[in-house]
Formats: sequence, structure tokens, C-alpha cells
Amino acid sequence: MGAVTSSMAAKFAFFPPNPPSYGVVVEESTGKLKLTEVAAKENVDILKLPTKKGTEIVAVYIRNPAAMLTVLYSHGNAADLGQMYELFIELSHLLRVNLMGYDYSGYGRSTGKPSEQNTYADIEAAYRCLEETYGVKEEDVILYGQSVGSGPTLDLASRLSRLRAVVLHSPILSGLRVMYAVKRTYWFDIYKNIDKIPLVECPVLIIHGTADDVVDCSHGKQLFELSKQKYEPLWVKTGNHCDLELFPEYIIHLKKFISAIEKSTSFRNVSALCMNQIDKPRSSTDCRPRLSTDQREKSRLSTEKRELRTSTDQRDKSRASIDRKEKSSKSVDLSDKANDNTEQPEKARKSIDRFGNMMRSAVLCNIDCFKPVGANV
Repeated sequence: MGAVTSSMAAKFAFFPPNPPSYGVVVEESTGKLKLTEVAAKENVDILKLPTKKGTEIVAVYIRNPAAMLTVLYSHGNAADLGQMYELFIELSHLLRVNLMGYDYSGYGRSTGKPSEQNTYADIEAAYRCLEETYGVKEEDVILYGQSVGSGPTLDLASRLSRLRAVVLHSPILSGLRVMYAVKRTYWFDIYKNIDKIPLVECPVLIIHGTADDVVDCSHGKQLFELSKQKYEPLWVKTGNHCDLELFPEYIIHLKKFISAIEKSTSFRNVSALCMNQIDKPRSSTDCRPRLSTDQREKSRLSTEKRELRTSTDQRDKSRASIDRKEKSSKSVDLSDKANDNTEQPEKARKSIDRFGNMMRSAVLCNIDCFKPVGANV
């Protein structure tokens, strides 16, 4: 039955880029694998991982020397590692995490054909590599699933009791529910996230655009309600399915989440922290409409200044005064900046600007993913 389901789903649910955006070659000098069409980085490993389904998937592992946590990222539809590579590099840098991304079977240079069951085997192979090759512990892993990637992400998360956290980016309730407002789960449906998320024991952050015309924002909101350990969600006003990374609040909220998870010393502390985040008044940066270019520049600068808890007047004061403020501050964002040798507002703003500019040239997913011909979402 599962094979029939996957066969039916593969006809409309998977859109691997054709041709792939990259190649995989062996460096003669080192004998290591490298991706073509992207810039080689010393802190990036290229891997080929066997899966229990008999396929071989391509993965990238990005090391960050300041990392406490590791993100396992399952990307969206109609994308591959070549297109996601620069985003992964930037996320690892800005969030100060190690990051592994992988291509599903049949995507990029991974062998085999795309199917629901194959994606479950794919993420298991990537997770096993983190444990066996890099010595990553389950409690130090954050699973990140974007769009169709929310399927394998929640499937694995529902089976890991000590997982640190989950991020769901434009997630789906199930494949069928993207197309039709069904009230029950059918055997032929795929990625039954609505049934799996209540089994996830760790904190869950959900990010969804309110103007998503592929996967309605109601999917994210219902998954939020069904989560056991809720973290303050991010509903991006006017955000669509494939552009959330372009909004400044996206990276700001993610950084806040990662910092909170890092600072939690136990699972219970994380749970209490999550509920406190939800009880607090919503920040204006969590849900604001798109602004003009000038307004966005001012808004980003203002937001980053608030994160650093410093102003032009404060910078003009004596160094001793600033040191006292830095030592006494308990804000998550200030701690992040202090660890980065006290980044200045202009530097932080430019970092987010570079992130947005980079994302404008990236192809993240097919806007028609999950949408068969003639169907209305």
C-alpha cells in the first residue's frame, strides 16, 4: 500500500530540477568530493550517503567553530544543493550552527527516484551520518523542514524523543490537504504531518507567510495548535511561499529562537521558555507588511540597534560605561553580539542585507509544487 501511495504522489508532488544545478567531482590533490558550480569552502564537507532504500544521496556538512547546535535542513520542492548552497553557508554563519543539507533521492546528483518513503530513508541517512561521522548527539540537533521538507522532518522528529528542537518553514498539514479541504486522513495521502506533530516532544517553531498562495497559512497555524511544546511562531505578513528569507524578521526571529534553545540547560527549561515566549506581547517585527526600500533600510537598522541595545549616544559615551552596560545586560541578542566581539549595528545590518540580496537570486521551490494541473489551492 505504501508503494502505491508513493507512486501516485510522485506524479505530482516532486519536481527535481532538471538538469541538476551542480555536479560532484573528486579533487585530485585531496581525494575529497567537491561540488561544481559553487565556491569551494574549507569548512564544508561534501558527502555521498547510502540509504536503506538502496539509493545514494549527496549531502553537505558546514562546520562553524562557534556552534553548540547542528541543524539538519530538508529543503523545499524544485530545489537542489547547488541552489541552496549559499543559503546554507549564510545560515550557518548568521545562526552560529553547524548545518547539514542533503538532496532527496532523484534530486540533484542523488540516485534513485523521488518518493515519500525514499525521503524518509534520505533524512535517516543524513541523521545517521551526523551521529556516526561527526559525533553529534540527538539532544544537540535541530531539524529544519521547508515546505515538502516538513514531511521527512516531522516523520523523523516524531521518532526522536531527545531531539533539541524543530523548525517548520511554510509546512503542510498533508499533501492532499494542500489541494483539498478534507477533514480526515486517507490512506493515499502523503506526508501526514497533521497526525505526526502531536508525537513531537521537543519545542517547535513555525514560520509561515500570511499571503502564501501555495500552502495556505492555516496549515502552519493548525500545526502550531497541535504542537506539544510551542515556541512563539512567526507569521510573516504579505510573505508568500518562496520569499520568507527576504524579510528581515525571518533571520531575526530564527536567531532569537536558536539563542533561546542554546541557553536552555534542560528540556524542562526549554518547555517553560517556549510558553513564556508565547505569553509575551508580539513583537512588531514578527508580523509586519512589506515596506518600501527606504523604509526597510531604516527598519533593519532600527531593529539591529535594538538587538545590540546600543545607540549613537551610547557609543559616544566612555568605554567604561559601555563595558558596564554589556556586563549587566541579560538580553539574548546582546549576548549573541558580545560573543561576536560586539558587532556594530552597521555591520549587523549589512549582514542581513547580504542575506536578503543572496536570497533574491536563489530558486527555492516551484510555486506550483503539490498543485496538479487544473487544481486550485
